[in-house]
Parts: sequence; structure tokens; C-alpha cells
Amino acid sequence: MLLVMLSGWTALFVAGCFEVGFTSFLKLSDGFSRPVYVVLFVITAALSFAALSMAVRTIPLGTAYAVWTGIGAFGTAIVGMVFFKDPASLSRIFFLSTLILSIIGLKLVSGDAS
Repeated sequence: MLLVMLSGWTALFVAGCFEVGFTSFLKLSDGFSRPVYVVLFVITAALSFAALSMAVRTIPLGTAYAVWTGIGAFGTAIVGMVFFKDPASLSRIFFLSTLILSIIGLKLVSGDAS
């Protein structure tokens, strides 16, 4: 599988991107009533967890989980603002930016070079 060849941090980034996918498909599934989106939700959720599982082989669990959820939260908020007409206030964008700074900080202090 392609995920086996990824470094820990790359796998973690991929996991976060698939998290954005599964949350978006969750919204589009309309309470699991639209089968195509339910299938896409299941596929992207499985890929997200597979990539997260790969990442925690080399990245401490707490760091990996915080970064995974941070990428997912940031990406999902952006998708919500762009595609689902969620509010896009200046304060919301500011705090989403601090989330990205926190993710970068965790990468910098993790001590893991992969």
C-alpha cells in the first residue's frame, strides 16, 4: 500500500486531508441518507485512520492526534466556509490561523525528523 512508503509526518498530513474528506462527505450524506456520499465517507474515514496509524509508528501519539485533529478542524472549517456557506468572520479566520501555528509548533518541538 502507498501509505507504507510515506514518512510519519507525510502520512499524518495525508491522514488530516482524508479527515477533511470524511467530514465533508458526512455533511453531504445528509444523515447517511445519500448512499454515494456514505460510501465516500467510509472510504475516506478508513484511509484517514490507516494513514494516522502509519504516522503513530514514528510520531508520539499525543502529537499525532493533536496535529491530525488540527488539520481536520482547519480544513473542515475552510471547506465549510467555501462550499457550505459557513460564517467566515475575521475572528474565526484569526483563530483558525492560530490553530495552524500550533500545528507548526508541534512539528518543530516534536524532535522527530521523519
